[in-house]
Amino acid sequence: MLGIENLPIMNYTFFNNTILDYLTALVVFLVVLVILRIFKYEIFHRLKEAAKKTKNEIDDLLMEAVEKVFKPPFYAIVSFLIAIKLLNLPDYVHTYIYCATILVGTYYGIKFIATFIDYGTRKFIEKQEKERKRKIDTSAINLLNRFAKAVLWIIAVILILSNLGYDVTTLIAGLGIGGIAVAFALQNILGDIFASFSIYFDKPFETGDFIIVGNDMGTVEKIGIKSTRIRTLQGEELVISNKELTESRIHNFKKMKKRRVVFTFGVEYSTPTKKLKKIPKIIEDIIGKIDAAELDRVHFKEFGDFSLNFEVVYYVNTSDYKTYMDIQQEINLKIKEKFEKEGIEMAFPTQTIFLKKSR
Repeated sequence: MLGIENLPIMNYTFFNNTILDYLTALVVFLVVLVILRIFKYEIFHRLKEAAKKTKNEIDDLLMEAVEKVFKPPFYAIVSFLIAIKLLNLPDYVHTYIYCATILVGTYYGIKFIATFIDYGTRKFIEKQEKERKRKIDTSAINLLNRFAKAVLWIIAVILILSNLGYDVTTLIAGLGIGGIAVAFALQNILGDIFASFSIYFDKPFETGDFIIVGNDMGTVEKIGIKSTRIRTLQGEELVISNKELTESRIHNFKKMKKRRVVFTFGVEYSTPTKKLKKIPKIIEDIIGKIDAAELDRVHFKEFGDFSLNFEVVYYVNTSDYKTYMDIQQEINLKIKEKFEKEGIEMAFPTQTIFLKKSR
């Protein structure tokens, strides 16, 4: 080493190692550190650029996972562990180093695997948003992501303790019993959480859908982990637990492709038969001129108490309630206008009283 090993001070012993030994370890530490940094900023960056040019996403994912691990703390730790092997250290120090190696290796191993979990979560969300052509509520999938990472860390802790010589059998049994106790204590909350997963994957409704649950109705604003928020027609926010929703009958009007509309009207009994025969054609012409409406049938249904009743059935080619009401209003106004031109009188509740003069 440039002749400095011949210097008297280099042979001075300190903690079972000479100054030369410490100097050699320091040089090895710096050399390994430089090599790792060169690998990161030269070779690794070239590999990353090459991976971007391929159509395969697996190599991009591997580069992303490696990049999360290859950071300055990682260089320093690896360089230190390699350099310290050159020193003559007591057994207890080697034990500490072994424990530190396990901890560091496990930590960076978890970070490496977590990258794949995040990738799977990200791709699943992108696929769902592409299929639905809008942003989706990611609360449930993000919770699954965190749950998977938590399980990963629990497994890692158990493996660390096992490698350090601890008996983990009792620990695993304790975790099982503790898990059962926690599940009983939090069964209502867990019920809502699992119900949110059911809603997310089964999709009985989505954010923006207009639904009816029991006597309540409104537009779904947010599907959370524990509850779902609905904006009612009156304007207030209705919060319903997810478990209650999965156990209820839900009418989802957003899923409706067509809205079937049935309405009736009555004309006076004094209306001539000739004019009665014109009414179905009048209704057919009115609905036929509306683009979003499709007539099913028009019939002279019955003789009512005070009117001759007609029944009309048509379809609105949208689930939007406002559009339906606009169309129904247009139909009503056109019927009134046509009936006025034809001299057909709409009926209203009336009673005729016949008085017989007694002798």
